[in-house]
Parts: sequence; C-alpha cells; structure tokens
Amino acid sequence: MFDIGFGELLLVMVIGLVVLGPERLPIAVKTVAGWIRVLRSLAANVQNELAQELKLQELQDTLKKMEEKADMQSLSPELKATMEELKEAAESLKKQYQLQPDEMSELEEDETHFHSSTSQSAEKPEQQKKTSPEQANGEH
Repeated sequence: MFDIGFGELLLVMVIGLVVLGPERLPIAVKTVAGWIRVLRSLAANVQNELAQELKLQELQDTLKKMEEKADMQSLSPELKATMEELKEAAESLKKQYQLQPDEMSELEEDETHFHSSTSQSAEKPEQQKKTSPEQANGEH
C-alpha cells in the first residue's frame, strides 16, 4: 500500500523510539494501526457502496429497456395496422403516377423538342452579337 520495505520500516521504528521514547512508542503504534484499520474499512465500504450503486444502475437500465420493449410489443398491432395503411397509400400513389406507354412516348417527344429549342435559342444571341457590330460599322 505504502510501498515501504523492511529497512525503511526499521528506520521509522528507531526514529520513533528516539523521538517518543520507549513508554509512548507502543501507544503511538497502536494508534497508527487503528487509523490504518479505520481507513481500510472506510475504503472497503466506499468500494462496496459504489459496486452496489453500479449494480443498481444496471438493474434500473435493464428494467427501463424491458419496459420499453413491453411497450413496443403492446403497440405492435397498432403499428402494424398503420404501416399497412401507409403501404397501401404509397401503392395507390405509385399507380396514379405511373405513366402509360403512349404517355411515355409523348413525354420523350416533348423532351427532345425542348432540348432542340433550348440549343437553338442559345445560338441565336451569338449570331445577333456578330451581326450587330457589322451593322454598326456599315451605318457610319
């Protein structure tokens, strides 16, 4: 605990004998030993209390998890019904927005027409810029 060897302990005893004397040294040793016992018992009590608190906390956490699981299982039929309703609604929306083959071909034609018209409109401003400086030079 204190990492004291035999030589160091003997040195402390000799110094204690010189300082306290032979009459008071045994009383001092008993007092110090009592303090050490009290400190050890306090440390053991603290460790035991901490271990009990940790076990109690683990039990409380486990209890909460079990209660949540029980709540989830009791709600399960309601959740399943709600999930089925949501799936049915999603399927009906998919059916509403699915395109028929003839609608698909019309959409593709519109898309190609849109791309060709945007590319032509992008070329027109460049042609206008080229002709406008020539016209400006010709007018002067």
